[in-house]
Amino acid sequence: MFIGNKHRLTHTSHQPKARPSWLAIPLVLAALSTLTAGYLSTFTPAKIIDGSRVIDLQTHQTTVGAALRESAIELLPEDSVSPDLTAPLNRNDTIIIKRARLVSVRVDNQEPELVRTQSKSVAEVLELLGYSLGERDFLSVNGQPVGELPDAPSAASNSLAEPVTADIDFRHAVELTVQEQEHSPVTIFTTAPTIGEALMQAGYTIYLADTVRPSPAAPAQSGTHVFITRSRPVSVWVDGRRIKTRTHRAVVADVLADLNIVLYGEDYARPELNTAISDNTEIKVVRVRHEVVINQDVIPFETRWEANVDLELDHEALGQEGQPGVHERRTLVYYEDNAEIKRELIADFVAREPQDKIYNYGTKVVVRTMQTPSGPVEYWRVIRMLATSYSASTAGVSRSASYYGRVRCGFAMRSGIVAVDPRLIPLGTNVYVDGYGVGNACDTGSAIIGKRIDLGYDDNNLQLWYRWVDVYLLTPVPANVRLSLDD
Repeated sequence: MFIGNKHRLTHTSHQPKARPSWLAIPLVLAALSTLTAGYLSTFTPAKIIDGSRVIDLQTHQTTVGAALRESAIELLPEDSVSPDLTAPLNRNDTIIIKRARLVSVRVDNQEPELVRTQSKSVAEVLELLGYSLGERDFLSVNGQPVGELPDAPSAASNSLAEPVTADIDFRHAVELTVQEQEHSPVTIFTTAPTIGEALMQAGYTIYLADTVRPSPAAPAQSGTHVFITRSRPVSVWVDGRRIKTRTHRAVVADVLADLNIVLYGEDYARPELNTAISDNTEIKVVRVRHEVVINQDVIPFETRWEANVDLELDHEALGQEGQPGVHERRTLVYYEDNAEIKRELIADFVAREPQDKIYNYGTKVVVRTMQTPSGPVEYWRVIRMLATSYSASTAGVSRSASYYGRVRCGFAMRSGIVAVDPRLIPLGTNVYVDGYGVGNACDTGSAIIGKRIDLGYDDNNLQLWYRWVDVYLLTPVPANVRLSLDD
């Protein structure tokens, strides 16, 4: 097979050579250019102006309508085209599309109706719907009292769902008759949707307490007779504030009830609750309250001493702590509008009796034995005293005096005699002073007062003393013992 193939190739090499295919390409391109130039030369140039949009057009269509369809421009029935859709399309024609406006028309507060129009006149739009504009009728466009519509949109939408370019509100004027209490009836014309708005537009001020029939919220319909029953102006002073209001109530009590003002307890009103209401009545609500004021005074406690047979003589102890008492007065205070008007004492008593502070002093006599240089001694009381010393010659008595050298008890002055205050230590009592020894309380002196003791000496052995010492009162215990040394 391989040899045969080789032979076949050798054989065909002797055949005449074919012209190359690429030599035909220029011929084909030249033919196509000629055809294209011929086709393009048959286009009709035109321009489309659709609002703010400008479209340059090259078309083989022969009519305006066919050219717009070829450009995918959709028209709604109310849109206008110039030249007409059926007009032939000439070279360099300008096709102008004027879009219709989409407006909303509300008539007498009914549901709005969508309308497409080429007109800028609101009156023409209303006539299209079968309405005519009267002198007293209400008309507004987008909330403004104008008679023309705004410019149309720059380009058309494909449906009625496009934005509304204007809202027209049209209301027919209706005739109402207003009867205000004793006044003569008045005829008014209004385009307001409700009775209340119609009265307000006509200059009637309606207060909350006024009665209007039909209700202010009722629709304003032609031929309606409106009755107004006026309320009276009143002022109410209550809880520190003034309420100015109006009412058609007959008496004070009903006015307060309407205002939810409640009288509690002893509260009252001026004028009284059954007083008839007239114009500009002034009502005063007086709040009455009372409270109990409690005043307490301290009753001071007293301090006293009590004897205690279980407590040793010359010892003290606190027997009872003192506590002040309480004197209480209760006063009923009356207020009107927080101003005090009177006071009444309703109670005056001792709420707690004072408790005395008690100190105990001992009355128990205890006899003790003490060792001294001269032997044991028994004593029953120890008194801390300021000790001084004296002798007959230092006692301050003139030698020429008949009682010179004599002590109070009548004895001659000698060592062992001591001078004391007999209110503290009874005369005749034996005492012991450390460093002096036993002495007999048998003398007194003008300077020997209270806890003072003057130790006696002979003139030839006088020793000077001036110091605090313990003075021991020796047995026997006297029948009448001075219980307190501080009395």
